Amino acid sequence: MRARLWGTALTLLLAATALPAATAVAATPGTAPRGAPTTPAHPHGPSSLAGHFDNTAVSDNSASGAADFDGAGNSLSAQDLTAAGWTPGNGVTLDGARLDWPRAAAGGTPDNVVADGQRVTVRGRGDALTFLVAGTGADGAPVSGTGTVRYRDGSHSRYELDAPDWRSGPLSTKAVALPHINTAGGPTAGPARLYAVTVPLRSGRAVASVALPARHGTAALHVFAVSVKDNGRGRSGSWAASTAGYRAVGPWTDRTLRLVVHSGAGGPRARIRLANTFAATPVDIGAASIAIQGAGAAADGTPVPLAFDRGWAGTRIPAGAEAFSDPVDLTVPADTNLLVSIHLPGTVTAAPVHQEAAQRSYVSASGSGDRTGDSGGAAYPETMTIWPFLTGVDVEGGPGSVVALGDSITDGVKSTSGANRRWPDVLARRFQTQHRLPRYGVINHGISANRIVTDRYQGDGVSTDTGGVSAQHRLERDVLAQPSARTVVVFEGINDVRWGTSADEVIAGLRALAHRAHERGLRVVVATIAPCEGYGDCTADVDARRQAVNAFIRDNGGAFDATLDFDAVVRDPQRPQRMLPAYDSGDHLHPGDAGLKALADSVDLRSLVPGRD
Repeated sequence: MRARLWGTALTLLLAATALPAATAVAATPGTAPRGAPTTPAHPHGPSSLAGHFDNTAVSDNSASGAADFDGAGNSLSAQDLTAAGWTPGNGVTLDGARLDWPRAAAGGTPDNVVADGQRVTVRGRGDALTFLVAGTGADGAPVSGTGTVRYRDGSHSRYELDAPDWRSGPLSTKAVALPHINTAGGPTAGPARLYAVTVPLRSGRAVASVALPARHGTAALHVFAVSVKDNGRGRSGSWAASTAGYRAVGPWTDRTLRLVVHSGAGGPRARIRLANTFAATPVDIGAASIAIQGAGAAADGTPVPLAFDRGWAGTRIPAGAEAFSDPVDLTVPADTNLLVSIHLPGTVTAAPVHQEAAQRSYVSASGSGDRTGDSGGAAYPETMTIWPFLTGVDVEGGPGSVVALGDSITDGVKSTSGANRRWPDVLARRFQTQHRLPRYGVINHGISANRIVTDRYQGDGVSTDTGGVSAQHRLERDVLAQPSARTVVVFEGINDVRWGTSADEVIAGLRALAHRAHERGLRVVVATIAPCEGYGDCTADVDARRQAVNAFIRDNGGAFDATLDFDAVVRDPQRPQRMLPAYDSGDHLHPGDAGLKALADSVDLRSLVPGRD
């Protein structure tokens, strides 16, 4: 198996309320007096980004003073990058944008450019531009600047590029974190961070070139790579799950995972998405396949083998990255269980997981090797109720996707396991059985215990917390990077108000989510928060905060394109701070199957279709 780096890494998610403003980016440290703005001197036509490289960020541990990333003699460790799977010249796909990690040798030729108005040749057509970046020299503050995109039709647009500091930026939004910082005196404890930052483009226009932000002062914005992000044209999301955390597993050695997922939209061809989100090391995938589920771990027919990077049977997914399989001919029916099998040839002791699958999947015996081609289920004696690595199944064709962004109620906690009765499942069936509106796929990006404002999981390292990073910090990965996403439905906030977040902070978070989704052309629909009186921590103060958020959602002044009053659907008319008993799963927080169906059935499908106001 020839391992190739191919995937989608984390994209930086910056909410309007999350990061302070910073001055525009600066020159290479030491090239201008502190605080002195300069005029970019790049009169010639655009050229490749590598042709502009003027700074060296990476050094070998044996010569740790050979590079100077930040103007103070500090740099990234080449050994740490190799251990993470980020090796010179190999590609990493960041939320649909294929980016090449620089080919430069450690401590040798420059491997990044300090942004100062350079004109860079960039080609492609999509909804966003992705930069692999980091900021330095701003006392730990993020570094910001304004650049220009020029399109092949002669038009142009401006963009704001914000990069957190490489040493103090948030771990929850990093693309990769490295354990050491190289200094002139040798390696020291890190971590060092690199970020993937995505900015919107004018939809449908082909990009010709990009002017990087001009410098102002001595803070530096370092660009390692830039590319147009693929927006999934011609595909619809059939199934998806969010990475909720990075937890200890197994250990799994030379085993095959056979994961059961449920299709929403159908189509004639399919591909899968595998994620190594939050990881510190790469993971090897020996082989993979997809099939319609028969009974248990058995397939209905022969599983279809999947390939990666145009024909390779397996792939290596770098730390923090994702991998897409090549599309294969498999007619995926709507509303049907699928088997996605993944062979792990090495030993895996920790994995990115979606914790609350509400579905039984299967694991082959230790050392049993590649069983991805097995039609029968005899090789799979063990079961599990998590989804490791797998984050999506896309189908070819269709009008696109509606993304449900939420917490445990969206995740289907307390629904009947294996019955696919989560409210997004019911909504998907409604779209697929009607013919007057686009038959969107509905993909579920709920995470149990998730919050809008605060990270539950901090975004780095092995942890037992699988509540995910905040909705603001996962918006790019879980919504904006989804195939042909048209509409996002936000149904979240109960965990924020239960755990002390003020109503004003939740409202600001909802506004920020809507603003960023609108920038990328999505329709934004927000649901009111359901009641929870009777659950242990649902006090009168919690209900007051919930009601304040709901009042804003109902009368949002145009911040959202439409609203869904899920509170009104499930509350008890005689005691509106409590859920109607017929809809209550029994814990007073999560609706049961009947309540989840009521939520989905209450949605006017027309409210989820762009352009039908």
